[in-house]
Amino acid sequence: MELKVCALGILFRNGEILLGKRAKDRTSYPNVWDMIGGHCENGETLTQTLIRELQEEIGVTPIQFEHISTLFDSNNDHTYHVFVVTDWKGEPERLQSDEHSTIGWFSINEALKLELALAVYRDLFTSLEDR
Repeated sequence: MELKVCALGILFRNGEILLGKRAKDRTSYPNVWDMIGGHCENGETLTQTLIRELQEEIGVTPIQFEHISTLFDSNNDHTYHVFVVTDWKGEPERLQSDEHSTIGWFSINEALKLELALAVYRDLFTSLEDR
């Protein structure tokens, strides 16, 4: 079985993070809150994937970012490489694709109360409080 590799970004500004609510027709994790990102394409580095996915999905170009975690999802054989993005070009004002039904900014405490794609996200979000 082949692992699918993904790069996910958490935009982080003024103590808030940007999350997307997955569209209700998505095959995996429909209608729950998730980080923005997606699958690596052939020959792409994680950084290239992160930049492409954030451009495609929310119209921003990450400038300053740091890899903070690697998560394995045994439900669908995915490995998620998570980056915290602290500087970017453009504003995530509108959705560029149909993968998410909406996006929103949340304080860490607000994000912890959301219905999230993976419960382990809560630990990640909590780790950002000290930044």
